Amino acid sequence: MPKITTALARPEIWEDIQHTLSGGGDGRSCQCVWPVLTNKEWETTDLDQRTAMFQQEVASSRPPGLVAYVDGDAAGWIRVGPRTLQRRLGRTRNIVATTREPLDDDDVWAVSCFVVRREYRGLGLNAKLLDAAVTYARESGARAIEGYPIDTARANVRVNDLFHGALSTFLSAGFEKIDGPKPERPLVSLTIA
Repeated sequence: MPKITTALARPEIWEDIQHTLSGGGDGRSCQCVWPVLTNKEWETTDLDQRTAMFQQEVASSRPPGLVAYVDGDAAGWIRVGPRTLQRRLGRTRNIVATTREPLDDDDVWAVSCFVVRREYRGLGLNAKLLDAAVTYARESGARAIEGYPIDTARANVRVNDLFHGALSTFLSAGFEKIDGPKPERPLVSLTIA
């Protein structure tokens, strides 16, 4: 049984973060800044600019996520933080129509991205990352945490499109499902304070 651990994103593990993002999917080109940029900003940035933005976030006083390690190897990533700092979320119609939380509430956090390297898929890393993200949010004073997963029972999705996470992972962690306009894209919420 492999040993799975997690660590908050910090400058000293920058290379590990980059390693997790480069193991399949769009993580490397996205640099996990898609949730913090508007569409216009996203379209006018390149990989070098996104990397610099992400590196600034990692060096800030509030880490934007966590890394999962399998037997010491960097294997997965989760973005979690105040929803207000992930500006795209407050502009996403499905989220705006479904959330029960005020959009300007800094105490509401959001999980907006998972990345797991191909060779480590199927080990339950998303569940471990989500558990660590909830703990981090709670310890940081969050009142609630939301997620925006895919209901894989309702939609046939490519693995690359599961960066939002699977509904089953959130439900297993105790999140409440809130149906919205898109049945395959429910919002999930967990009160943590």
